[in-house]
Amino acid sequence: MDEHTSPASDDAAGPAGPASHGFQSPEGLRALLIRLHEAGPGAWRGDREAAELMRYTAVRYRRLARRYGMDAWEVASMAFEVMLAPSTRNAGNPWAVVTHAVQITCLAEARAAGLLVATSKARRTPRIAGFHDAVRFAEREGLTDYHPAFAVAADNDDPEPGEDDGQLTAVLSEVVGLFVSAGWDAALVADCVEHVAYRLADLPSRSRAVEVLRRDRTVPVLLGLPPRSWTALLRIVLGHPAAKHSGTPTGDGLLLRLLSGELPDRLRDDDTLRDAIRAANPNPTPEP
Repeated sequence: MDEHTSPASDDAAGPAGPASHGFQSPEGLRALLIRLHEAGPGAWRGDREAAELMRYTAVRYRRLARRYGMDAWEVASMAFEVMLAPSTRNAGNPWAVVTHAVQITCLAEARAAGLLVATSKARRTPRIAGFHDAVRFAEREGLTDYHPAFAVAADNDDPEPGEDDGQLTAVLSEVVGLFVSAGWDAALVADCVEHVAYRLADLPSRSRAVEVLRRDRTVPVLLGLPPRSWTALLRIVLGHPAAKHSGTPTGDGLLLRLLSGELPDRLRDDDTLRDAIRAANPNPTPEP
């Protein structure tokens, strides 16, 4: 059913039954609505005929309510709102006005529930007319049939547990060992390297990580590290971000060199690297 369905069709309004009340006719409904309006606020609450009108309305529109999965009294309350409007009691056929308005409201309620939007938006926004109802992922048996983005490659579905973690742990241990061999406190440098690795996983690039971590004033204070030593450690581990160091060991940084397969023994023999680590030590030990 759409909004152009005849408002007075039998499909929308159920059988009215025997004509036992005057309000079942358009003229009788108009007369009752005018009387209730002239009686002033609160007239609907204590009027016996008004109560009978609402019971009749619930029966009249129960077929329409059933079609849209609503309670008959819910639809009757929609009709009540329409009956309060001046245009309804002044219309040539008040029942036709009420039926048409209730049809539109039921349709808007159903569309709003399906699209997960407000009823007013479903009623007044023409551009959503062609949209289908929202579908929850759990209601679909095969998400890959819905969109290829949900497909998962078989090779990456179940990676070997601990394989990547083991490699990274070994590399981080080598980094800590190199700093310790140059005189750094083992616990201090372990905390520093662990934090750098943790933050690196959240940032898009090594250069960005150096910049973000360098500007973080809280971490070096919590670690008990002077800003100078903290900045130097970042550049040693992650690489110097300056363009002139691009592609060089200084620019690559200790972490990338180890992950690229460079042997730890070769790094230990790198005098430039060892001098940089020793110079960054916040508590240097005197040479023997």
